[in-house]
Amino acid sequence: MVQKKRKISILGTGNVGATIAYALTLQGVASEIVLVDINKEKAEGEALDIAQCAACVPSVKVWSGEYEDVAGSDVIVVTFGVGRKPGQTRLDLAAINIGILKSVMPNVAKIAPDALYVIVSNPVDVLTYVTMKCTGLPKNQVIGTGTLLDSNRLAQAVAAYCGVDTHNVNAYVFGEHGDACMAPWSLCTVCGMPIKEYCTKIMKVSESQLEEELENIYKGMVAAGSKVIKAKGATFYAIAASTVQLIKALVSDTDTILSLSTLLDGEYGAKDLCTGVLCKVGGCGFKQIVELPLPEAEQKLFAEKLESLDNTYNALGVRE
Repeated sequence: MVQKKRKISILGTGNVGATIAYALTLQGVASEIVLVDINKEKAEGEALDIAQCAACVPSVKVWSGEYEDVAGSDVIVVTFGVGRKPGQTRLDLAAINIGILKSVMPNVAKIAPDALYVIVSNPVDVLTYVTMKCTGLPKNQVIGTGTLLDSNRLAQAVAAYCGVDTHNVNAYVFGEHGDACMAPWSLCTVCGMPIKEYCTKIMKVSESQLEEELENIYKGMVAAGSKVIKAKGATFYAIAASTVQLIKALVSDTDTILSLSTLLDGEYGAKDLCTGVLCKVGGCGFKQIVELPLPEAEQKLFAEKLESLDNTYNALGVRE
């Protein structure tokens, strides 16, 4: 049996793009990785550095090229744009990165019209929406990493609090990859038990104390990115690992459900915006939104977060 070759192109070779390429190489996800950056020397250097891992990683061809070289890609990962600086919100970057994306993506979509596009650049929800609109690509081909990283951060924080392995936790974050997000605790489980039940029955935490603890966990998750940026200048390991998690689900065609950014059309009462919700993805890209019922209080909170994000879309004028 001959294994299908997988070509993955990465647009932008800053910390995030280069780390994604490195993680893909270590895990043997691709047979070919193409790095493209406006700074051609940087892209060439990153490709050469990763290619020199050849003796101790799964076989893969890693090289740098031009936008034209993404032709025939199975997956194109978009990481270019201005990075977030200490004290700066993701939405502060919006106008600049929207302009960059609009200048590049229509041409890329013509070069690789059949590729699946994974949007990582921030603000990821808005840029996922703009990619769909400026390229005309169908919904299934454009997927934002959305709240996948936030969900992974939340799972890690819950595991640390409960004293269990992170793989024993299922946790999701909905909404914006940023301040307008929410943690639906009703969907969070520890060892198969609802988190509130696990904490009160197994850990013997009082209900009143637990509410405060969960709020602290949520706030810590929201602030996690800023904390890393303040300490080391940028975040890239965790988002790279989360992106590879998504890419593996796409190329393996596993019908995996992840918290990703996609276009809502009435789900959770929202329309004409991209944000993080549970999505089933596979070999053809996005397949469907898995709209799980939320308790009334969580549904109300999510509606408030969606309204805030909707106001951001209006302020940025991306729907014009």
